Amino acid sequence: MSEPILVILAAGLSMRYGGMKQIDGIGSHGEPIIDFSIYDAYRAGFRKVVLIIRREHEALFRKALTDEIEPYMDIEFAFQEIDDLPEGIAMPEGRMKPWGTTQALLSCRNQVDAPFAICNADDFYGRNAFEVMYDFLKNKVEDGKYAMIGYPCGVTLGDNGTVTRGICEMDEDRNLLSIREIRQVGRFDGKVQYVSGGEYIPLDPDTPVSMNFWGFTPKVFEDCAKILQEFLPAAIAQDPYGSEHVIPTAVGTMLERGICSVKVLTSSDRWFGVTYKEDKPKVVKAIEEMKRSGRYPDHLW
Repeated sequence: MSEPILVILAAGLSMRYGGMKQIDGIGSHGEPIIDFSIYDAYRAGFRKVVLIIRREHEALFRKALTDEIEPYMDIEFAFQEIDDLPEGIAMPEGRMKPWGTTQALLSCRNQVDAPFAICNADDFYGRNAFEVMYDFLKNKVEDGKYAMIGYPCGVTLGDNGTVTRGICEMDEDRNLLSIREIRQVGRFDGKVQYVSGGEYIPLDPDTPVSMNFWGFTPKVFEDCAKILQEFLPAAIAQDPYGSEHVIPTAVGTMLERGICSVKVLTSSDRWFGVTYKEDKPKVVKAIEEMKRSGRYPDHLW
């Protein structure tokens, strides 16, 4: 089997963060979270990474990452273009934002020809997550038999606002049964809850959620392209400027149609994220402690 590829989603606008959080310095030498993810992936066995970015950000990513990493990893860029739409779908005049992570996934369809992991640029997953996923991609993945890294909802919440989470239902063998995106998840009065229709609805903090770390084969491109093509006409008619489609929703649709199965894997490492600017100090401190303990070298490369 071909060697697994790592794909990183880094084309988001980061509007809640207020800047390019994908390459914002977090480590003691200005390393962004994505640098630690690529380092962890390299240690796990990955040797090729495809970065999905906006074309106008290429120079920034090359300056921030490629000079140091290229001696170790084969790096390619894929560009999420707003007008890269399925055949027969017209681009709405005035649309400025991309169409979500399902479209982003499809933007690397011509560069990924082997089993691959795909994850977010601004989530700190830890080395074990990459080790677990690499093992799955090397030994267990098949067309239509995929995987995701699941995390307890409670450990993925910060203290600085609400987030959107892919809430997962799975069976006793950790097979994913369904996944749905829930907005405005957070801690209210010390409890994990989400807001719906003006009401606060309790959520078990141990509920597994997706943090967008998936393991696929290239077969997923064909299935996601069809799902996106079905979604866009009505979405454009209803909201031509803001509608989007995301990978968890695509996976949920594939599960409903019985065209894939997904194993929910676990990681022994703690997850960190920077949804809001105020989240940054906590992540900076955590990475400092991991460097101090020897988990990461002072200079990654």
